[in-house]
Amino acid sequence: MNFQFSEEQQLLADSVQRLLDEQYHFDARKKIIASDEGWSPSIYAKLSELGLTALPFAESLGGFGAGALDMIPVMQALGKGLLLEPLATTLAVPAALLAHYADAGQSALAQSLITSIIEGQARVAWAHEEAKSRWDLASIRSAASKDASGQWHIKGEKRVVLHATAAQWLIVSARTGGSGLDRKGISLFLVPSNAPGLQLKTYRTYDDQRAADLVFDLKLDATALLGQAGEALEAIEAACDWAQALLCAEALGVMDEANRLTLEYLKTRKQFGMPIGSFQSLQHRMVDMMMSAEQSRSITYLACDRVDAFRAGRVSANDRSRAVAMARVKVNEAARHIGQEAIQLHGGMGMTIEMKVSHSFKRLTAISQQFGDLDHQLSRLASL
Repeated sequence: MNFQFSEEQQLLADSVQRLLDEQYHFDARKKIIASDEGWSPSIYAKLSELGLTALPFAESLGGFGAGALDMIPVMQALGKGLLLEPLATTLAVPAALLAHYADAGQSALAQSLITSIIEGQARVAWAHEEAKSRWDLASIRSAASKDASGQWHIKGEKRVVLHATAAQWLIVSARTGGSGLDRKGISLFLVPSNAPGLQLKTYRTYDDQRAADLVFDLKLDATALLGQAGEALEAIEAACDWAQALLCAEALGVMDEANRLTLEYLKTRKQFGMPIGSFQSLQHRMVDMMMSAEQSRSITYLACDRVDAFRAGRVSANDRSRAVAMARVKVNEAARHIGQEAIQLHGGMGMTIEMKVSHSFKRLTAISQQFGDLDHQLSRLASL
């Protein structure tokens, strides 16, 4: 199978990389971290102008119809730049869910929102995780009920909603039926971020992203429901697999940058009158880091291919999820290996915020926890 990027894919990735190199260098990124918003609206707008916000949506919805494989070079570029903007979060689970329900003709609101996302005017956050859910997608306790007038009453709490403060809309999951870990009974709702009854407790994550915990007691009209009530879990699982495939591709960019920075340091740092990169033991460790990245690359390509194959109806949901779980196991292992080795080979300097490698380490650590840590992914793989 040929996984060489096409000329168009590479040109787009090069354009993204050039923009980030020129306007999102390390010093500029540190200023963005220290800002009140924690992200740059101007950078987001420029990335949207390049067409990134239109990539995952079908041509019938106004997008470019990119699959997970098509997204790899762009996600690698975003990973290398350690992007703080809410682009990847919007193009991950929210984009997949909105496209699913818009394609099925089950939500006029989703269609109009997709148009705003493509134009760079709207951002959407995914509010699903709850306290003690431990990454189980069926573990939902937030509740929704419909009154006699047709309005939905939604009450509950959500944890670690990435870029909630930057989003105009939230996709919120809640139970309209069932209890505990029942697969049936989970529904999805589109909630304006300024809706009455919605409270956000905001904070900075350890990889310098912005997130919020939500507490809500909402009343929404009937159009807020995405799809059929109580039937959302399969769509959620497919969207989360899409998001994890993109997350693996982003991790490749972070790993490549961590390896590049470490190799550069080994070539320039001198000890005993010679570069420490001349020591064979350190060369072997560097080779192991490169091998971890290449193994992650191969399994990520496979996961992205299976995600695309599922969308085309060529493989089952179980095959898709198994490939994604395999990729997450390897990428999580590699993220820990490369992150820790990069810090150790830099010595004490690697721990300081003045060194980009420390930020790469923090991002790799966060990626290895998002959607499930190594133990969770191994357990999921065993069950599949």
